[in-house]
Amino acid sequence: MQKRRRFKQIQSLEQRLAEEAKRLRGEAELLPHGYQRDAVEKKAREAETGSRISGWLRSPALRAPQ
Repeated sequence: MQKRRRFKQIQSLEQRLAEEAKRLRGEAELLPHGYQRDAVEKKAREAETGSRISGWLRSPALRAPQ
């Protein structure tokens, strides 16, 4: 059985998703209007949404019911 490679993330998930969204937005600007550009913009929106949801779930205001 193979051992699983593990490594520690230096940046938070929110930061990594935000950077990915920024990179994808820049990539989309270079593409001509069309299907491929729309697909890249959709991925950027999904990364931004994921970043916001992850930040919301980690917020101290969110507490389990007692």
